[in-house]
Amino acid sequence: MLLGVPWIAFVGLSVVMVAQATPAMAVAMTLGTALVVGSAWLGRQQVLLGVERLDQERHGLREAYDRARLDSLRDGLTGLGNHRAFQEELTEQVVVARSDDRPFALLYVDVDDLKKFNDARGHAAGDALLVATARILQSNMRRWDRGFRIGGDEFAVVLIDCDIDEAVAIGRRILSSALAGGAVAHGVDAFSMTIGVSAFPEPAADRQQLTHQADAALYWGKRHGRTEVQAFDPSRHGVADDWRPLEELAAAVSAVAANRSLTPVYQPLYDVRTGRVVGYEGLVRPDESAGFPNASALFVAAEAVGRTVELDLASLETVIAGAGALDESMYLSVNLSPRSLEAAAFSVYDVLSIARRHGIDATRLVVELTEREEVEDLERLRRALSALRRHGVRTAADDVGAGNAGLRLLSEVSFDIMKIDLTLVRAGAASESADAVLRALRGLARRQHQTIVAEGVETLEELAMAMDLGFDTVQGYLLQRPATHLGAKALDFDAFREVREGGTHDGVDEQGAA
Repeated sequence: MLLGVPWIAFVGLSVVMVAQATPAMAVAMTLGTALVVGSAWLGRQQVLLGVERLDQERHGLREAYDRARLDSLRDGLTGLGNHRAFQEELTEQVVVARSDDRPFALLYVDVDDLKKFNDARGHAAGDALLVATARILQSNMRRWDRGFRIGGDEFAVVLIDCDIDEAVAIGRRILSSALAGGAVAHGVDAFSMTIGVSAFPEPAADRQQLTHQADAALYWGKRHGRTEVQAFDPSRHGVADDWRPLEELAAAVSAVAANRSLTPVYQPLYDVRTGRVVGYEGLVRPDESAGFPNASALFVAAEAVGRTVELDLASLETVIAGAGALDESMYLSVNLSPRSLEAAAFSVYDVLSIARRHGIDATRLVVELTEREEVEDLERLRRALSALRRHGVRTAADDVGAGNAGLRLLSEVSFDIMKIDLTLVRAGAASESADAVLRALRGLARRQHQTIVAEGVETLEELAMAMDLGFDTVQGYLLQRPATHLGAKALDFDAFREVREGGTHDGVDEQGAA
């Protein structure tokens, strides 16, 4: 079509007009028609080339990301999947189990006394023991099951189409192989392990409960003599290393939220170009009276017993209330889980009211979407984030690069800030494939006019990488740990660069302050 006229009709009309015109007019009209047709064709080709370039760019980003992800999914020592691969497998299996209405089970396996073994025989012998553990797992798994090394001496096995009773039987075969030693244990002496077991959809109703129940059964077994296979029992196991039953644990989390038994801490975010503090991320730590040793144990318990929303809101109030001295030129970043934003009871006005009550304008507030729990209701989540943005609250995608979830959210939800996951920051300082992903993400953030933050910066190499890549903001233990007070000093990043290049440490203290 050209201005609503079919091409054939347009050209045919031109031929008739040329036939009826004088020779000079015919030449002019023919040239005019050719110019119009040629211009339209060139315009169309330019549009097609632009679309093709965009497709190539997206394809290049996906290829670079896939290469980096594959590099980071395997444990180098044992050949099993690593912790990131384990997380992705769990997410996939929950989806499959729900759609196919079939169970699957999880084993958490811990090699007993590995530290003592390393101290007595050396790390090479310890590595051989870990390799033997991996082979024992593989020899006792069915061909469709999956094994992972998720920590120094910790392994996980995902058992497909398997209930908790069958999983316990497989766990006992694994333990028996380790205790037999010799050829059965692939050449190493007999050794001991402790195994915690749970299954989906019974007794665990979701992914979070599954991991926490298996963890709880494992820790109970380790506290009560080890060399044990324990199926999760809520009356005995509680959650993780907490000995309390689930009902008591739920009451404890609710008491923390209701009594505000929380202490706020703040980690500064620094402008890479100027070194000045542009904002703080607010976090919470449980008080001594809370009954939880640290924030991780508290939030793990809240997830396991379904109290995430009330704990999130209590934490939000605590963090904002403690930031009254925040300079008006700075922003405050707070964390909310998808579960809170998806909740029917969530109201944007509750967040705005808390901020207004403590003297912080909505435009100085950033809500970070945490990855503690997976997204279940994307549409409700999107509406909540959009409502926050309409009132001036900025939003941040946290932990981008931690598996597929971060990239998927970036394509489905609009954010103002992109925060790169600390594991990808760490890999970017030493891996070409991860570095390529970081550069691609930086380009994506620029095109979407997003601020890009490197979080979890712990070394001079990681800081230099963030500076070289042109990130806007950095945070991490190298610069300053979370503290109960505001008022962090500006930093001289040139001094950091001099230290990295072999200069003196003069002018830079242990927290990096100039």
